[in-house]
Amino acid sequence: MNKLVYVSDFFVEEMSGGAEINDSVLLDFLSKDTKIVKFLSKDLTDKHVQLYLKSGFKFLISNFVMLNNSAAMVLVRNPKSYSIIEHDHKYLKHRNPSIYKNFEAPPQDIINRIFYVNAKCIFAQSNIHKQVIQNNLKISHVVNLGMSMWSDEHLQIIENNLNNDKQPDCSVIESTNPTKNTSGTVTFCEEKNLDYTLIGSESYEEFIQQLASHEKYVYIPIVLETFNRVIIEARMLGCKISSTNLNGCFSEKWFSKYKGQELIDFVREQRSRVAKDVSDNIFTDNATADISDITVILNAYRRPYNLKMQVEALRNQTKPPKQIWLWVNDHEDNHGFDFKSLGVDRIFHNDFNWKFYGRFAGALLADTEYVALYDDDTIPGKKWHENCLDTMKTHEGILGSAGIILNGTRYIQHDRCGWPSQNTDTTEVDLVGHAWFFKREWLRYLWQEKPVTWDNGEDIQFAFMAKIHGGIPTYCPPHPPEDIDLHGSILGNELGIDNKATSTNSAVSHQQFFSERDECVQTGLQKGWKTVNNITL
Repeated sequence: MNKLVYVSDFFVEEMSGGAEINDSVLLDFLSKDTKIVKFLSKDLTDKHVQLYLKSGFKFLISNFVMLNNSAAMVLVRNPKSYSIIEHDHKYLKHRNPSIYKNFEAPPQDIINRIFYVNAKCIFAQSNIHKQVIQNNLKISHVVNLGMSMWSDEHLQIIENNLNNDKQPDCSVIESTNPTKNTSGTVTFCEEKNLDYTLIGSESYEEFIQQLASHEKYVYIPIVLETFNRVIIEARMLGCKISSTNLNGCFSEKWFSKYKGQELIDFVREQRSRVAKDVSDNIFTDNATADISDITVILNAYRRPYNLKMQVEALRNQTKPPKQIWLWVNDHEDNHGFDFKSLGVDRIFHNDFNWKFYGRFAGALLADTEYVALYDDDTIPGKKWHENCLDTMKTHEGILGSAGIILNGTRYIQHDRCGWPSQNTDTTEVDLVGHAWFFKREWLRYLWQEKPVTWDNGEDIQFAFMAKIHGGIPTYCPPHPPEDIDLHGSILGNELGIDNKATSTNSAVSHQQFFSERDECVQTGLQKGWKTVNNITL
């Protein structure tokens, strides 16, 4: 039998809102083959979470405003141990996507992102709800349930009132909840010269009787309704609907197809399907696309204008990272740039230019299996992470988008592969750059010995130290010319040749730059670095 801990701010016994009613019916259906333990979110502790995880339980999180942060963090540290059934918009500071263009909030208004990112699955109430969640959080593991759930008792009440006589006027819900916009809906009716009656009752039977006695139901929402149960109830009762497109149920293909008894029957039949969808995604391994155990480190020095494009490319990976961190070195080109607007998960602000090694120091704080680092001129194809993860299965090592095979004791004597030359097969190389992908535990090799210079050659130092002390090779994954989505860099020629590139920086002579890299190569060879071409001093 499956085992599930259900967590919510309120149960239906305490609050008869749409979320609570829906979840109560869902749990009844799940309980046929699932052992269910219920917790009010305010009562759930980190100890509870740890105990139930050890006992093989999965978690289903409903409304979680009152959830203790300590309990939430235990769940976050155990990705895929929990799923979220989202009833509104708790990923937004203002809980209302309709105030933004195309329902997409700026990064600074996104909240609770890591809680959603690390969930196994997020259940949305409607198609538009799913799209809004995905677009704002830049995630793919969202499942549209496409239906709310009613109990047998409530459906029977609706059926009993299906053929009630109707007054030729409109009904408007009377509510003190500002999100229900009673005053705005009344104003709409008055402006349209529509006769209306305010309705409302704590008794479901009485409310349905009121709703059924009017020809039309009018509701002008000010918040994007994730589904809207009352509109469905009105339609089941044969009422006409007057509203706006801010209702999730309107985005479902079946909405215009059914009404009256047909809709009642359809809603009744859908309950088993919804419960199965929830169960399958919680308890099986074939849920939608997963967040990969990757921390990305971006570097900001003189090209902050590239960061937005980088972040978007990383969020849209077929294997998106768990977190994106940003290492900001000090430079006047960064002054005044709003890094918070990027929506990354962590920002390291420095009052010093730590050059190439600093970002690798930041990576030591990651707790994921893999770390991916990117130069500020590197935009990966959408399948780059997937390419790296696949390559790790057959060629475990430090991976990168631009590979270097040394042909002599000087750095400039080399051949290249990766995005510059597009190798079709995984190729062993001596070092990589532009984009790195590796196991976090391997960082210890980079720091095992002090480099010959802090001003250059972190790519060389990492490669030969890992090879010498860990026996870890370096590879360039396939970069087939026919599939640029697999490439680690898709705009290298366009973004990497400006006057801000270190190799062309007037403040550091071209000769000095490559002389330092020669010294790094020769230091590695002196220490016993076995290169692809077996170069010796």
